[in-house]
Amino acid sequence: MADSNYDVIVLGSGPGGYVAAIRCAQLGLKTAIVERELLGGICLNWGCIPTKALLRSAEIMHYAQHASDYGLKIAGAIEADLEAVVKRSRGVAKQLNQGVTHLMKKNKIAVHMGEGTLTGPTSITVKSDKGEEKLSAKHVIVATGARARDLPFAQADGERVWTYRHAMTPKEMPKKLLVIGSGAIGIEFASFYNDMGCDVTVVEMLDRVVPVEDKDVSAFLEKSLTKQGMTIMTGAGVEALAVSGSGVKAKIKDKAGKVAETDFSHCIVAVGIVPNTETIGVETLADMDRGFIQIDPYGRTRSKGLWAIGDCTPGPWLAHKASHEGVTAAEAIAQELGNADVHPHPLDRSNIPGCTYCHPQIASVGLTEEKAKEAGHEVRAGTFPFIGNGKAIALGEAEGFVKTVFDAKTGELLGAHMVGAEVTEMIQGYVVGKTLETTEAELMNTIFPHPTISESMHESVLAAYGRAIHF
Repeated sequence: MADSNYDVIVLGSGPGGYVAAIRCAQLGLKTAIVERELLGGICLNWGCIPTKALLRSAEIMHYAQHASDYGLKIAGAIEADLEAVVKRSRGVAKQLNQGVTHLMKKNKIAVHMGEGTLTGPTSITVKSDKGEEKLSAKHVIVATGARARDLPFAQADGERVWTYRHAMTPKEMPKKLLVIGSGAIGIEFASFYNDMGCDVTVVEMLDRVVPVEDKDVSAFLEKSLTKQGMTIMTGAGVEALAVSGSGVKAKIKDKAGKVAETDFSHCIVAVGIVPNTETIGVETLADMDRGFIQIDPYGRTRSKGLWAIGDCTPGPWLAHKASHEGVTAAEAIAQELGNADVHPHPLDRSNIPGCTYCHPQIASVGLTEEKAKEAGHEVRAGTFPFIGNGKAIALGEAEGFVKTVFDAKTGELLGAHMVGAEVTEMIQGYVVGKTLETTEAELMNTIFPHPTISESMHESVLAAYGRAIHF
């Protein structure tokens, strides 16, 4: 039997857990990881990565269907081979799962497969089909993640009512799809299935889609998705769902209060997450809020030696936030164990970027214009449309814009918001800028390469101060 005493045990191997384990090992700590299902967790196996593979297939199909826009001819009809699309997505996930397995071996991290339960702040029992193991450590990091939230009247069955997990491995292509919720997950799947030829309706309870984004981004995205053929219902709610072998009948109340009954072949429920904390024995060891473990900026709970990171802690619930928290907690633990060479920094939630991979893409960091004003800032905001950018026009992707928000008195970059082609790859420029506490002066004096879509970032900064060149 493997050694049961460690410096650190990580419960959960998602993008928070496995990164935390690797950083602990790098710092010379004897480390173990406990995982009940697949190394890499939900993100790698059933979330971020395989969904991007699906969306890439949809994007290629979209370009093939619009080949004539680029002076190209494709003979015959463009059709989606759903089985092959899903197979490719699962292959990508499998490859990365194997990569995490390799990283565990490379970093000499002990892997205990099974259901882990805390028996104290620094002790865990692992149950599997091979029996039961009792593990102990000087420190334990809880990284158990979260799962999709069900609606009371719309329990997922995997047949007609889906969570994101079912939507990734569909048994058949929906003919008419209802998506409940327009956050990142809902909008990404709506975009995927729309591009694949499905009739899609999105119902959002709040007054706009992707409601955490800047209002200008929400308005632009709704207009774009509607233009692509989607039905977008905001300020609306699904009041009842009747499921049969042939489809789903939904009662939907629109923003005017009118209730109508509509038939769909399938429904995706994307209304948030539930933390995986109710069966791990953490309730008596940490402060909890609606199931989420409460932590300090380094990941500490109220019990000495017990830490938590990722989606089982307060949001935003993003893979890169979990990974960052994992590194922070690992370094704070090493420091507590006597390593004077590490200097962990507390998490700054205002510098966490968000990316949504719908078509068009969305990316943002920091405060929206509205939130900046609510926080008491005198604001200068600048917007630059992609129609004024040469590279975007050349790519045939001239729909979109970049918006930057500054404090009018100090020039501090408060936030940046983008919608359009490849913006998820560009947002990091602003994240670096915010981390370096940049002002408009540094951004104005930065030379952006030409021709690139990133020039729109420069122009939006200039626009905030009445200096835009190309629009």
